[in-house]
Amino acid sequence: MHIPQGTTATLALEPFSPALETALRPCPAYDADRWLYVPNTYSEYRYILGTRGTHPLICIGINPSTAAPDALDPTLQSVERIARANGYDSFLMFNVYAQRATRPDDMETVCNAALHDENRKAFRYLLSLSAQPAVWAAWGNIIEKRSYLTDCMRDFAADGESVNAKWFTAGPLLKSGNPHHPLYLRRDTQLLEFDIGAYLSAKK
Repeated sequence: MHIPQGTTATLALEPFSPALETALRPCPAYDADRWLYVPNTYSEYRYILGTRGTHPLICIGINPSTAAPDALDPTLQSVERIARANGYDSFLMFNVYAQRATRPDDMETVCNAALHDENRKAFRYLLSLSAQPAVWAAWGNIIEKRSYLTDCMRDFAADGESVNAKWFTAGPLLKSGNPHHPLYLRRDTQLLEFDIGAYLSAKK
């Protein structure tokens, strides 16, 4: 379990760019040639966790929990299986909000704009890794836990649109209209095209 020690506004955040530079260098704790982990040590927030490859699938959840290189939680294990089943050689887990919390109810009630800005830089970096990025919307109904989450998502959708990213959902949408969370999906669930613009318009 990871329960936040307090609000992220009390933290001295490591900006994304220097955290990425560190993560791209060899690390004694894990194989940096296989993993991309930003920041590359366990902290109260996480920008990116994934594997390296030439054909990655970017997966967007709501917020990170306890997963780390060589210690994926059940959600990340499912993400990796579904990415491979759909022809991707790697996965890159990203989150709408970077604060770690095993229970989404423990996320802070107010968005930390500085954390969101750095998280947005992380997303833009992930988009830059492919000529036409593939983005899997995988947040389930948890996006409704905090009102700021949809607003954050609008920024990421705009970033994706600027590089012609293709959006997907795993299987049909939930009755709520939200995309499925990865945890209980079959390992061979197929990705379907997802209209992120229409989805966000319906959220207004």
